[in-house]
Amino acid sequence: MDVIRLRGIRAYGKHGANPGERDAEQPFDLDIAVHIDLTAAGFSDDLGDTLNYDALHGRVVAVVQSTSFQLLERLAAEIVNVIFADARVARAEVEIAKPELLDGATPSVRLTRDNPRR
Repeated sequence: MDVIRLRGIRAYGKHGANPGERDAEQPFDLDIAVHIDLTAAGFSDDLGDTLNYDALHGRVVAVVQSTSFQLLERLAAEIVNVIFADARVARAEVEIAKPELLDGATPSVRLTRDNPRR
């Protein structure tokens, strides 16, 4: 299976379980891997035959900005759901890091899921 990756996405949102974490926006760093068959795009050179990563980037950032969850796990699951809106996606990997939380230590969560629609 082929892979499209979006690395180093920086988005700002209000997520966290500790007091005050959802009072103001904070940065979240995301890495996304989308497993999808790119055979047709390799022959056609047509954007319609692949996943538009610019549009995906916009949808991922919108989820971080427009929702508010206690857990990174929940945020990552919501992003996986957005990725799976494209039924061509076979598997998604989402890693979210919270870089400004623990005095230099950066917690992160990675989810790897198969698309239940396939």
